[in-house]
Amino acid sequence: MTMTATTPISPANAANSEARAVLMTRLAIIGTVLLLWEAMAQSGLLYKDVVPSLTRILRELGLVLLDRRFYADLGVTAGEVALATLIGGGAGILTGMALGRSRFLAQAYEPFLHYLGPTPKIIFFPILIMWFGVGPGSKVAMGALSCFFPVAISVAGGMREIDKVLIRVGLSFRLTSLQMVSKVYLPAMRAPVINGIRIGLGVAIIGTLLAETKLANQGLGYAVIQTYATFNMPKMYALLLIVFMLAVGINVWLGRYTELRTVKA
Repeated sequence: MTMTATTPISPANAANSEARAVLMTRLAIIGTVLLLWEAMAQSGLLYKDVVPSLTRILRELGLVLLDRRFYADLGVTAGEVALATLIGGGAGILTGMALGRSRFLAQAYEPFLHYLGPTPKIIFFPILIMWFGVGPGSKVAMGALSCFFPVAISVAGGMREIDKVLIRVGLSFRLTSLQMVSKVYLPAMRAPVINGIRIGLGVAIIGTLLAETKLANQGLGYAVIQTYATFNMPKMYALLLIVFMLAVGINVWLGRYTELRTVKA
């Protein structure tokens, strides 16, 4: 009886095979969704142009990318989202660190974050209009309010996971509060901070665009609602596709940045 030797699979080859399988699965999901969309568009089951064909959407996508007005709207929305993320994310980081450091503050105030976090922020938009006006300020406030809660909750949880030895070392060197934040707290909870910002950025985009659809005369949200008002469905889907791709691209970049920084650390 002869024995056949089997070649062991290295961890690197196994990881590559798994990565290829994941990629193929994702491509299969995307392909299936596109096929179902096109089948629905060609079936005539829905009212004309409610589900336009992929070719019409792609044609409108090309026209949108050649339109200078689109880039003006994109610049407005990008500026509002960036400022909202800076304000809401910064406030969330500071609040999360305060709650994570103090057990009393966490017990007293953190439940409010969990209660208000899932609340649809659009209900506060009339108040934000009265406070910040009908201009970009109310849109930035809407995005910042949306961004604040996931960042604060993520950072508060990350603070509690910091190794107590690192904190004692920092205190033994008599670091100031600012030095503790920059040299101990933030480096030790890099992943929770960035993950919180990733989630916060996503909801800041949603909040800002939603506010633009309600009351604005510029921005991508305004452009989307205008195409809906004129029933230009192919252009509306093209704009939504651009927003989706931009959000995914930023999220992927933040994820890769987190991985690289974690590996270097």
